Amino acid sequence: MRYIRYAFLGALGIVLISVALANRGHVTLTLLPAALSDLFGLNHSLSVPLFVVIFASLVVGLLVGFVWEWLREHKHRSGKSKVEKELTQTKREMRRIKGKQSEGKDEVLVLLEDAS
Repeated sequence: MRYIRYAFLGALGIVLISVALANRGHVTLTLLPAALSDLFGLNHSLSVPLFVVIFASLVVGLLVGFVWEWLREHKHRSGKSKVEKELTQTKREMRRIKGKQSEGKDEVLVLLEDAS
C-alpha cells in the first residue's frame, strides 16, 4: 500500500510540474473592474504566473469545501457529544444504584449476580 501511495504522489507531482511549466506566462490580476476602480480610486493589480493562479484557486477551493463540510456536520458532532454525556451520566447512576443494592451482601454473591 505504501508503494501505491508513493506512485500516486509521484504521478501527482509530475502532473503539477507539467502544468506549472506549461503555464509560466504572467497574468495581471486586478482587484476591481476598470470602471469601478476608476470610480473608487482602487487600482490594485498584481502580475503573477498563471500556474500560481491555478494552484491558488485549487487550494482556496479545497479550503472552502473543508470549512463548508465542517459547518454542515456540526449537528452530527453536537448530537454525538450529547449522547456521550447522557451515556456517561447513566453509567454513573447505574454504579451508584448497584452500590446501594449490594450494601451488606457478600462480595462473591454480588459478582455472581452482576454476571447473570
